[in-house]
Amino acid sequence: MATEAGAEGGPRGWRAATRAALYGPDGFYRGPEGPAGHFRTSVHASPLFAGAVARLLCRVDEALGRPAVLDFVDMAAGRGELAAGVLTALPADVAARTRVYAVELAGRPAGLDRRIEWRAEPPERTTGLLFANEWLDNVPLEVAETDAEGVPRLVLVRDDGTELLGPPVAGPEAEWLARWWPLAGGRPAADGAEAADREAEDGQATGGEATGGEAVPGATSGPGLRAEIGLPRDLAWASAVGTLARGLAVAVDYAHTAGTRPPFGTLTGFRKGRGTAPVPDGSCDITAHVALDACAAACPLPGARLLRQRAALRALGLTGSRPPLTLASTDPAGYVRALAAASQAAELVAPGGFGDFGWLLQPVGIPDVFADAV
Repeated sequence: MATEAGAEGGPRGWRAATRAALYGPDGFYRGPEGPAGHFRTSVHASPLFAGAVARLLCRVDEALGRPAVLDFVDMAAGRGELAAGVLTALPADVAARTRVYAVELAGRPAGLDRRIEWRAEPPERTTGLLFANEWLDNVPLEVAETDAEGVPRLVLVRDDGTELLGPPVAGPEAEWLARWWPLAGGRPAADGAEAADREAEDGQATGGEATGGEAVPGATSGPGLRAEIGLPRDLAWASAVGTLARGLAVAVDYAHTAGTRPPFGTLTGFRKGRGTAPVPDGSCDITAHVALDACAAACPLPGARLLRQRAALRALGLTGSRPPLTLASTDPAGYVRALAAASQAAELVAPGGFGDFGWLLQPVGIPDVFADAV
């Protein structure tokens, strides 16, 4: 399927256009300001997030039997904020055994802690925690849209953001659509998909492998329906998990599962802290929500979980609860600090915001470290 071709500035598939716009020589992620110059992630919202990830790494450490070397791999590390924050938050004895890898295509930022190894690819055969915060939503993918006859076609895009329909979706991409995001036949059946959504909402385990279900006869169909074909993300996630010898792999992202696929897709852009039209000219971020259930099935492992961020962070000690008012009279400064921390924690677990993010957790050769996530 020829989606990479096209004269400079001419129409090509969204995958090729996004790759060039984000990661090319003059791409968005090569800029000096980094992602934090355009949008906030949980990492930028509060150091409490790095503290929670550090506690998760300590749980993994215990599950591994406190190995002589403990690895922490930060995928899509930005400017190394999470890697540095986790190192700072770790207990001294754990930090002394921890090797930290920041995986990022952009160059190493000046002044980064020298203990952090900067890499373009994750290291092989690690033992510890691989953590991907808002990585998969920026893995480029193709976009499909149904034509007047309801046939899913690839969406082609010019550098100025104008689109046109290309050839029908075929091959592995068509197979992915049919299983995970059927457009011509409607949404997947509720008998497995919506149950998985309810489990994710409630913070329950997925049972190891998500399934796509069957198409619903008579469900919504017709022209103009859109989907993002998540196959490249499935492959990228499976490859990353495959670098773990033992430990836990975690993907945190804007997400949806089979019962809640949006009918018109989620492709969007961000520039200077504001949502904008996705224009693949290097001037803005280009992102789309992640089908985390499909990612889980791409490397089926026992004990996999899909959680909301609010459930995951609460299990790691972040609740957003206000400190008792009595503290204000006995320790006014401590009360102000605790109140500020509670406000930051509340943002990280808030419904309608960061708290709605999906967490995909896939253990590799260790027991469940989230048994208290309910």
